[in-house]
Amino acid sequence: MSTDKKNRTASHLMIWNELKWAPSEKQLAQFIHLQELLKEWNKKTNLTRLVDGDDFWTAQVCDSLLPLYEELQYPEVSHKYIDIGSGCGFPGIAIAIAMPNSDITLLDSSSKKTTFLKEVSKELGLDSRIKVVTERAEKAGRNPIFRSNFDYAIARAVASANVVAEYLVPFLNSTGQALIFKGSWSETEKQILKKALAELNAEIQRTHEFILPNNRGIRNIIRINSINKCPHQYPRSIGKPKKQPLGY
Repeated sequence: MSTDKKNRTASHLMIWNELKWAPSEKQLAQFIHLQELLKEWNKKTNLTRLVDGDDFWTAQVCDSLLPLYEELQYPEVSHKYIDIGSGCGFPGIAIAIAMPNSDITLLDSSSKKTTFLKEVSKELGLDSRIKVVTERAEKAGRNPIFRSNFDYAIARAVASANVVAEYLVPFLNSTGQALIFKGSWSETEKQILKKALAELNAEIQRTHEFILPNNRGIRNIIRINSINKCPHQYPRSIGKPKKQPLGY
């Protein structure tokens, strides 16, 4: 085995050990193919700089799946996920690969990105379980097709937590959970989020701090539950959640 391949195998093992989950041969092949497709598309359109080696495996794949380490222990369970601001497909496509019985909606306002997501979903054989939507979160959250329709609504690196909460909560069904991915997380941010969630009829279920492998830093995950139906006025019109964020 070449040194490169040994290093790659060791890096993969560290990631799977961290997740307490390991992909099947088919799933590993899908992740490798996804990396190849990202490299290929990146030559013509700038999707992400995190495509090589550890950038891909730790900062993309592991970072996408680590918050769902509990769900990964039961991959046969069927859930409906929506990934808001899906970009180049993380965490949404990573979840679709890892959870073979779940359906994933990838939402992004950039047609350049959704064109890529549609193509990749087909290439990886996931298009029967992935729906790609070119739309703003504020508009999709008011659409009866999507509103109150998901077990999980997820956003990674989109905006501050109180803004993201207004995007995510309207998508949740009565037992659904919103997951907000954050780097640093302060008590001040927590108090602002709590106030915002009171407006949305939701609450923090718990927060969890992870340390990503290979010195990739800290990741905080905030899990949010609905207490009651999200008031019909949320999400507000396009741009308003960011310009006039809840919680202040």
